[in-house]
Amino acid sequence: MKPYRWLVALLVAAVLGVLAAQWMAQQDAAALGRVIVRTGGYDYSASLPVAIALALLALVLLAVVWRLLRLPFRAWGRYRKRLGRGRLIEGMRAVYGGRWSQGERLLGDAAEDAEAGTLALVGAVRAADARGDEAAADQWLARLAERDPGLHAVLQGERMLARGRPVDAINALDVARAQPLPPRGLLLRARALAAVHRAGEAYGLLGALRQQGALPPDELATLEVELAAASLDETDDANLLAERWEAMPKALRTEPAVIGAYARRASALGWHEAAMRHLEQALEANWDEELVDLYARLPVGHVDSRRASAQRWLQQRPASPALLVALARLARQQEQWPQARDFLQRALEQGAGADAWELLGDGLAEAGEHALAAQAYANALLASRGEPVQPLPAALVEAAPDIDPDVRDANGLPRLLE
Repeated sequence: MKPYRWLVALLVAAVLGVLAAQWMAQQDAAALGRVIVRTGGYDYSASLPVAIALALLALVLLAVVWRLLRLPFRAWGRYRKRLGRGRLIEGMRAVYGGRWSQGERLLGDAAEDAEAGTLALVGAVRAADARGDEAAADQWLARLAERDPGLHAVLQGERMLARGRPVDAINALDVARAQPLPPRGLLLRARALAAVHRAGEAYGLLGALRQQGALPPDELATLEVELAAASLDETDDANLLAERWEAMPKALRTEPAVIGAYARRASALGWHEAAMRHLEQALEANWDEELVDLYARLPVGHVDSRRASAQRWLQQRPASPALLVALARLARQQEQWPQARDFLQRALEQGAGADAWELLGDGLAEAGEHALAAQAYANALLASRGEPVQPLPAALVEAAPDIDPDVRDANGLPRLLE
């Protein structure tokens, strides 16, 4: 209790004492009764109100004496607390400034503080890690585990995950004493589970992460898409794949990454019709360049129907490079290289990159144009690096008489390859 509160209490007691004295002065002492205390052969007597007042006064005096006796110890405790917090502040400032040894020493001293000790131990672990002293970090971690198992689990999980050891991170976060995990611990556990191909379990933590506000809404939405796609990608059972797909919210099933993951797994598990149907529905609803490329790459057969769908989409999106490359792939699967070459020419004009050049090289190599194929492969490598490509010679045009004249320049060469 602060000194001013004691002063107020004493004033109130004095007022009450004065009022009680005035009341007793007006009363008959015999009627109020008397209190007799015998000790050491002597009798001490007083009226009942006086005895009560003396007892209260004695209690007040004892409280005052007890406060005075404790005053040095309380002053020493306050001094130690200020010292510990000062060391914590200076230690954290040193750590953030990159003075690892100084920061670790100050934080180690501050770890003795009952309130700030856990934060000081966390900072000491980070300082020891920054110095590369594994033994010192383990010592600080052992002390932290005794003081705060939950904070120790989160810190150890973060360290293990940063070092590419997700299994150790999961083991650290699953310690019984650390449960229930705080929001950051749940987030670390979800990421560690995804790293060991247990994204289905990680996806199940999204509800708790959303409820506890572990991430901003945008980042949580991104994580949800990543985990949903990963949970589908890792599925090896067709029934489980269908169960996970149906359990996902409708909004999530419109995400290109999630649809692509489902289509790849459905195709791999033999559900070709389902893979094609979902890709076609997604492309009809929301066009995506990566999905149309996947639509042509999937080994699901039905080349004629897929090419017919792609030709229909081309009427609506004639400048889509991914769609033109997809048509080229499908035309090659139908062994119609001249048409595939035409699509590739148009795709390159629309800014297609390394995939188009590589596919062009494959077709030229099959056609026996090895020199041109080598240059196309070289362009694919340059395009993948973001470097300027080299134009192919006019021999390519001579070998491709069916290229649409509208895509040639004044010299008769394809505009991109002149």
